[in-house]
Amino acid sequence: MFIALSVLLAAACFVPAIAKVGAHPKMLASAGHFGIPWSRYRLIGVAELLAAAGVVAGLIWAPIGVAAASGMCALLVGALTTHLRSGDRLQEATPALIALAVGLAYLALALTR
Repeated sequence: MFIALSVLLAAACFVPAIAKVGAHPKMLASAGHFGIPWSRYRLIGVAELLAAAGVVAGLIWAPIGVAAASGMCALLVGALTTHLRSGDRLQEATPALIALAVGLAYLALALTR
């Protein structure tokens, strides 16, 4: 179960990270929508890439996975706050909400192993 959750969380970090780092048009639009300068928005993608790597590394050394998942959860709380401040509906915030739930489930399992 823990391995599957690790893979799921790593994917939830990796997929949007690649879109941000690769300057996907939807990510450029999101940065504009949120009023975040592109250079800073792209850094969020770098943080997501590091979180994905940390979660995978957590399969070998648990503390790094916990640190990566904790950072990702903090980032996702920020994302949800940004969605709320931008007046987005639940539909737009759902991916961040789901990723946060996966991150919290990962942490719950990792900390009780």
